[in-house]
Amino acid sequence: MTTNVKHLDANILIVDDQPTNVKLLQRMLEGSGFNNISTTTDSREVSALYQNNRFDLVLLDINMPHLNGFEVMAELAAVERDSYLPILVLTAQTDNETRLRALDLGAKDFLTKPFDRVEVLTRIRNMLEVRLLHNQVRDQNKILEEKVQIRTKELLDTRLEIIRRLGRAAEYRDNETGFHIIRMSKFAQSIGRSYGMSDYDAEILLHASPMHDIGKIGIPDRILLKPGQLNEEEWEIMKTHAIIGAEILSGHNSDLIETARIIALTHHERWDGTGYPNKLAGKDIPLVGRIVAICDVFDALTSERPYKRPWSIEEALKYIEENAGKHFDPDVVTIFLHVLPDILKVKEQYEEPTRDSAVVFPMQIQKA
Repeated sequence: MTTNVKHLDANILIVDDQPTNVKLLQRMLEGSGFNNISTTTDSREVSALYQNNRFDLVLLDINMPHLNGFEVMAELAAVERDSYLPILVLTAQTDNETRLRALDLGAKDFLTKPFDRVEVLTRIRNMLEVRLLHNQVRDQNKILEEKVQIRTKELLDTRLEIIRRLGRAAEYRDNETGFHIIRMSKFAQSIGRSYGMSDYDAEILLHASPMHDIGKIGIPDRILLKPGQLNEEEWEIMKTHAIIGAEILSGHNSDLIETARIIALTHHERWDGTGYPNKLAGKDIPLVGRIVAICDVFDALTSERPYKRPWSIEEALKYIEENAGKHFDPDVVTIFLHVLPDILKVKEQYEEPTRDSAVVFPMQIQKA
């Protein structure tokens, strides 16, 4: 009988309380070239041996002291996550009840005592062939799954990069730097986590908030880039960037895009109902909008712009505390102050590049 060379390296365990049966099977296997054989006459050792070695085949007796073969199979089924129990049952019993119970517990084939050498080697060879094919399919599936995960991550990273660049496009058109959206989005994530958001929701907030001002793309240059104060009519047009942003981001049901839409629409609403575009008040303003509002304002106040000096941290904190219950959700202000050390670390890490003091960009103050 020809045996696949790969089968000869198979990791085989023989379990039988009768040492003579163990020796007989071991000699049969070794005489046919198998070279990786373990044995035990104590059924209580099988589970630990299997966990440590993950045998390709277990030759398992049914009638044993301590734990019988059925109990051993139940233990192995609990630890085998591969869903394939490579068990070849050794039994002198030929009744259907025994066989059906063994099959139900995961046995794949039977060897009837007394053993016939040809039958033993044939059944072992057949089981190892199935085991080898099973392992190949399992390994191929694992490789495919890893490739899918890598590709999915690449697609996600690409999507997030596009989102960040869209946010930067709006900022650059407004003569801001890309560092503003990095800082404020990380501020928002930190506040969200401390507020009680799940890691998933806080990460969505991190990636959605850079698009908060995407609607500025739709504001005419004569208004967006006008030096000095806007008149009343111009200011009303400027405020429409919240609605424009929400429209740009509408129509997609992903958590990320929907959160970005809500932020774009509501981050200029104020706790006291005097904000825009819908004059929402209190907790009628979605939480993500309330969080981004304070992050956007704090970073704008403490950042240098061509039209203003940066406020000190103390000045900005005083403004935020004074506007708790007016502009800002008081609870979010409390959380903001709690995570302030983290926010200041982010601010330091993503500090604005040095500006050429001779370069002055046209910008009106009130739209910040």
